[in-house]
Amino acid sequence: MPNSPSAITLRFDPALSLNPSGKHVRDGLSSTLRTGDNLWTACDERASVERLRLTDATTFGQHCRFQLADFLDLPDPDAEAEIDIEGLAEGDGYLWIVGSHSLRRKDPKPEKDDTEKGLAKLAKVRADPNRYLLARVPLVLNEETQDYELQKSAPNPGQKRRKLKAARLGHHTLIRLLRRDPHVGPFVHLPGKDNGFDIEGMAYAGDGRLFVGLRGPVLRGWAIVLELHVTEGSKPGRLRLSKLSDAQGVYYRKHFLDLGGMGLREMRLVGNDLYLLAGPTMDLDGTIAVFCWPDALHHDADSLVAPSQLRRMFDVPHGYGPTAGQDKAEGMALLNENHVLVVFDSPTDARKPEDDTVIADAYRIVQEPEQPDAENAAVAPPAAAEPSAEVAAADEHVTASDAQGNLPVQ
Repeated sequence: MPNSPSAITLRFDPALSLNPSGKHVRDGLSSTLRTGDNLWTACDERASVERLRLTDATTFGQHCRFQLADFLDLPDPDAEAEIDIEGLAEGDGYLWIVGSHSLRRKDPKPEKDDTEKGLAKLAKVRADPNRYLLARVPLVLNEETQDYELQKSAPNPGQKRRKLKAARLGHHTLIRLLRRDPHVGPFVHLPGKDNGFDIEGMAYAGDGRLFVGLRGPVLRGWAIVLELHVTEGSKPGRLRLSKLSDAQGVYYRKHFLDLGGMGLREMRLVGNDLYLLAGPTMDLDGTIAVFCWPDALHHDADSLVAPSQLRRMFDVPHGYGPTAGQDKAEGMALLNENHVLVVFDSPTDARKPEDDTVIADAYRIVQEPEQPDAENAAVAPPAAAEPSAEVAAADEHVTASDAQGNLPVQ
């Protein structure tokens, strides 16, 4: 049966919503994450993360902005220089943040530039320092307000003698490690929109284990997920990449997934499974879909994951024709036990019914039906999957508030 989404309204504060170039945060959402009653979002042209709070069954508001330069010594001294945040995750008392790590090619404007100027722009490629950010910031629940807050340092509930402290990986550490990789290395010198190296999506599995999704490169139709181990560095405010605990001399693993030519846009961890939001690598309108990668945490070596090892859960509509280049699904959060929430870059006007608001889509998660055992297969073939009564009721009126205390680790 079609998986028709329900509308969830995100309401932003106009005083906090414009970046220095005048772009509204709602027009560039690139990642989203839910913790308790809070929904975190990031805009790819800012150096901050935005926190919203559940205000009614289908609305998040009470916008609060956290400027990351207040917690981290960012590579670029300009506190407003964009990070191009493409992944948010939560775990071990931290909010984890990753930038795209991608090069940027200038975009010609034919309506403004003459041919010579446009071609000159197209030849320029630059590296913005803040894009190479992989960091964690203490995420603390305010017991009075029940809002999660970011802090530069905070008590560690698990180790009273050690504090949680904001820290980041050294500038270009990951890129330097990957430059000699036979699969990824040739692409770190290409801009992200040219099928170059481009991080989009991150999931945290605990004890410093991170899964990082790549929008590009996609190799002969195979998307790539990197598995990393990040630990506290020897210098204050720094993280380091460590060798994977169950491998000899290996700092990362590569998992190649056949997503039909699509690259990664977002990832969310549900138990041992990864939910994957996938879409085009290049700057074009194309199929966007959500997959489930079962038992993603149980690979102890580089892997090739065939289509038969993945489950395509549903497709997400995208812009075309008069809305070409709009409604590009970029972020996905676990809204509650039965739904994921998808947010969009370049939303259409239909998604912006009021000033400073934007509509996100809540999709029902349909679990795969159990297969009958072999001896009964011929007698009782599996019936078509039907939603439970609870899921069907949630579809009628998605109640985001039922998630508090029941969210899987993201």
